[in-house]
Amino acid sequence: MLTHTLSEKTQFYLQLEEDFGAHNYHPVPVVLERGDGVFVWDVDGKRYYDFLSGYSAVNQGHCHPRIIKTLITQAQKLTLTSRAFYNSLLGEYEKFATQYFGYDKLLPMNTGVEAVETAIKLCRRWGYEKKGIKDGEAKMIVCENNFHGRTTTVISFSTDPQSKSKFGPYTPGFVTIPYDDIEALQAALEDNTVAGFLVEPIQGEAGVCVPADGYLSKAKQLCEANNVLFIADEIQTGLCRTGKLLACDHENVRPDILILGKALSGGTLPVSAVLADNDIMLNIKPGEHGSTYGGNPLACAVAIESLKVLKEENMAANAEAMGKLLRDELQQLHSPFISLIRGKGLLNAIIIEHANKDAAWELCLALKENGLIAKPTHGDKIRFAPPLIITSEQILECVGIIKDSLKCLL
Repeated sequence: MLTHTLSEKTQFYLQLEEDFGAHNYHPVPVVLERGDGVFVWDVDGKRYYDFLSGYSAVNQGHCHPRIIKTLITQAQKLTLTSRAFYNSLLGEYEKFATQYFGYDKLLPMNTGVEAVETAIKLCRRWGYEKKGIKDGEAKMIVCENNFHGRTTTVISFSTDPQSKSKFGPYTPGFVTIPYDDIEALQAALEDNTVAGFLVEPIQGEAGVCVPADGYLSKAKQLCEANNVLFIADEIQTGLCRTGKLLACDHENVRPDILILGKALSGGTLPVSAVLADNDIMLNIKPGEHGSTYGGNPLACAVAIESLKVLKEENMAANAEAMGKLLRDELQQLHSPFISLIRGKGLLNAIIIEHANKDAAWELCLALKENGLIAKPTHGDKIRFAPPLIITSEQILECVGIIKDSLKCLL
């Protein structure tokens, strides 16, 4: 086991958060100060490969020059108007994004979970207005081990005790089924008060759980047959992370409601969006939903540039190629401590097999010492999700770091 010594400077910042911040996170003990591309630097000047990418918010790389230039230019001009007034960028952003993804309308929000809440409201309203469900009786189908955020409504349908325990009473109206189980979905859809099926195309927080081929397309077909909306939470899986623009694109599935966030701003500020066609979106009228910051001109300018960067720099193709290389090279390590490698594109995870229940955490500390930062999820799983601009040479160097770090488990 490695001995992890922290500098006085690092300890100073850790103690500040311990003393004055809420204790709702358990971060890896590294204090980051600067980022550029696939790298971040700590307060002592040490450089690391970033293998979390802000939970896929930094797909375009840290401080992408085009995105930062757009951010600065717009920040010096106009940042916020609220939706009480029009601004000159919101309509441009809505037009650009709806054409980019192929939908009639966009509803702008800020955080990912705000977008999830928006999709829930849209789905319920559609269920009452269009499907004819009796008011107050609409249900949504969700999956076990989901992660859609931490608001009260969203944790109400979480199956993770750490997210849910002692935060009740909980919001009703959700039916939970196993993930990647078409038969369970088919049975749940027999209830004609079901308005929507909310699903992550790949479950990220659960440990990059990739469903069987055909699951998403079959689920979409079942939803269509039962007049139920298929709602894809692509906050983490979307925007080229899995080797396609959207993870649903791997099966040519077009969600009825598409939820986006994270890399929509290139990791610069909270920007999220919900996209749908008129039949769904226009059921919400003025005054029935909104956000002071949603659709602010700063966010609109940055989101347009962030989306342009993804396509113009071919980040989906690079994610596809580099993800395959990463998984192949990890497989070649033949480590007795890696029981499973899974993922799509550059959204990947390894499962650590070890007698020590804290082995994944110990490995992440060793990775940090060796110049790569990652974090465990659910105890024994570690996500490997670097920025989508990573090169093959860098992938090989990172696999070397992982190989050396695994020695800490001997």
